[in-house]
Amino acid sequence: MEKTANIIAPIEQEGTKSVVRAWLKKVGDAVKQDEPLVELETDKVAVEVSAPADGVLHSIALNEGDEAGPGVVLGVLSVGDMQASTDRRLPAGNATGDHTLPIVNKEPAGSGRSSESAKHEQRLSPLVKRLVSEHRLDVSAIVGSGRDGRITHQDVEEHLANGSVKAVAPFAGEDAGGPKRIPHDAMRRSIAEHMSRSVAVAPHVTAVFEADFSAIVAHRAKHKDAYAKAGAQLTYSAYIVRAAAEAMKVSPNVNARWHYDYLEVFEDANIGMGVALGDKGLIVPVIKRAQALTLQETAAALTDVTERARKNALKPADVQGGTFTISNHGVSGSLVATPIIINQPQSAILGVGKLEKRVVVRSVDGADAMVIKPMAYVSLTIDHRVLDGHQTNAWLTRFVEILETWPAGD
Repeated sequence: MEKTANIIAPIEQEGTKSVVRAWLKKVGDAVKQDEPLVELETDKVAVEVSAPADGVLHSIALNEGDEAGPGVVLGVLSVGDMQASTDRRLPAGNATGDHTLPIVNKEPAGSGRSSESAKHEQRLSPLVKRLVSEHRLDVSAIVGSGRDGRITHQDVEEHLANGSVKAVAPFAGEDAGGPKRIPHDAMRRSIAEHMSRSVAVAPHVTAVFEADFSAIVAHRAKHKDAYAKAGAQLTYSAYIVRAAAEAMKVSPNVNARWHYDYLEVFEDANIGMGVALGDKGLIVPVIKRAQALTLQETAAALTDVTERARKNALKPADVQGGTFTISNHGVSGSLVATPIIINQPQSAILGVGKLEKRVVVRSVDGADAMVIKPMAYVSLTIDHRVLDGHQTNAWLTRFVEILETWPAGD
């Protein structure tokens, strides 16, 4: 009797919903243990699920665009047989239980609709539909390489890359040159659901302070080259993470989670830093136990997760367990953004605006004088169920104090 093993979606996943982004192997392909088989996507991270053993991909249960809940069976592996051939490819619906989802032609017999376009239409996953819609492609010109000739997103991307793109007419009701309708991808839909739920659940209140970055600018100018040689890019974000972790000491409830009958206050400051992914959205890798890291360790950790985030190479653990989040929205030019939506189920989120030189009043030789300083607005948006104004302002006061009195040495 043939031995099989289920290919299982991760039990723990970070994000509101997970969908199948792409199968990296076809039914009948030989695979080795720990070789990536299928890619899942949530609103926060893309995750590769690997083969549990050596063998042959026996069947696929969930196709591109299908929702994949924690622990669900994604497919089945024939264990031990590394001989892949077309003879091994099995029709949908055999020996894999109720998880197998066959592709069925739903047109009634004799309907006469056996055109090539109809066959392609039944094979389009939500992800492929989005790409086809966005680029106005004629699917009859795309050759599918997936199961039973199903068109995958790789097929669409290869079709676009070869330059021989045949576009279809505008959508019904759309005039040429008018607005374009782009279907939402899984990440954008999940972000929308997460943000809407946060606003509905938590009463948001925002306090805004101003911070003088003179001490930080001077320290960074002195040390950034040495840090770079050690593989750590010394960005302003590293100082912000360190100051945020230190400020938790004066207002611990900023690093907490609301429950119906109690407040959960965390000892470790696991600080997430938002990383923009262009039009696709935002991802928040987490710096674990930030309160225990030096500035150089913080800079190295940020360099690592930021680079991997932009390469779509984060692992689930990289975005899990956050207790506080920072939105450095100033890097894209904004002075103040409010309210910044809290990353549920956290209780607060820090916003840092654009760093720019401004004229401020300072005491010079005992007299008031107008001087030019590198300034930025910083905001703390809180869940008012957890925090009140005095706790919020105490945290911001300490945060700004740390930035403005940063020691000149290491």
